[in-house]
Amino acid sequence: MAASDMTASLRRLGLTPTEAEVWLRLLEDGHRTVEELAHRTGRTPDEVKRTAERLIERGLAATGCPDHACLAPVEPTLALDQLSHARAAELQQARLAAANAYRDHRRAVHRQTAGDLVEVVSGPRIADRIRQFEGAAEHEIVRFDSPPYHTRGSANPLEIRNLARGVGYRVVYSAAAVQNAAYYAANIQPCIAAGEQARVLTTVPVKLTVFDKRLAIVSMSSVETEANDSLLLVHPSSLLSALLGFFESSWRSAYPMHLGDQIPPTLRPTHRRILELLGTGVTDDTIAQLLGISRRTLSRHLAQLYQRTGATNRFQLALHAAHKGWI
Repeated sequence: MAASDMTASLRRLGLTPTEAEVWLRLLEDGHRTVEELAHRTGRTPDEVKRTAERLIERGLAATGCPDHACLAPVEPTLALDQLSHARAAELQQARLAAANAYRDHRRAVHRQTAGDLVEVVSGPRIADRIRQFEGAAEHEIVRFDSPPYHTRGSANPLEIRNLARGVGYRVVYSAAAVQNAAYYAANIQPCIAAGEQARVLTTVPVKLTVFDKRLAIVSMSSVETEANDSLLLVHPSSLLSALLGFFESSWRSAYPMHLGDQIPPTLRPTHRRILELLGTGVTDDTIAQLLGISRRTLSRHLAQLYQRTGATNRFQLALHAAHKGWI
């Protein structure tokens, strides 16, 4: 890890910039006197001495050398665990304080009971709120995905980062989303490759995203967006439970967009992509566009798949792939 990254990590644990710099210098140099550390870091001896005392208190350093005139790093696991726990406790206190402050605010402005369950967000705040909720997710995000998009249908690096840190994603796409070649290439395919569980329906009943089963956002349809660019925030309630149940029933009936565990390792990458797209309901022309190949080339690939599976049409090919556990 680069020194700048390590410094940032230590600061997140509660060390000051000076403490992080002096401790990293000790790791690099070993035993050093206060004067030597001051010279190496460009700080005054008094400042380094105070920093050394704090590092000793934190359990990250100890006096070294026979005459105890120098400082040395010590094995940091216990000290860093204590710093981590202390930092987590501070963050939890801050979270509770912020939540209490917001509840006080809502009481102060005399929100109605229904207003505590459903909020309306409109205009330029929409994209920011979506990113805030998605960045704060801890367990799972489920979504009905259909145009139009408040994020302009661009790539979603936040989802890829969330997947990398263990947040699960289940997304049911509408055929209209999959048929958009630019959106498929920039958003759908990279997210599936990163671990998103994706399925498709001809249409989705509503534009919906649910974060950790605690908060849902419901966006307007294409027609409604033209008249009122807004979304609804649904807090824990029977309405949120109903939306989750709606998603689960749609998820069970949707068609998977990714391959199964039994896919033959000898199957060519292009043939894998074709199988992923066959069940989405898109046309051959759309598949060719999404793969960046000509219609004739797609026909040649399909003929090769038919020959391999004994199928004579797309329907038989899809049945064979499902029976063999390829999809």
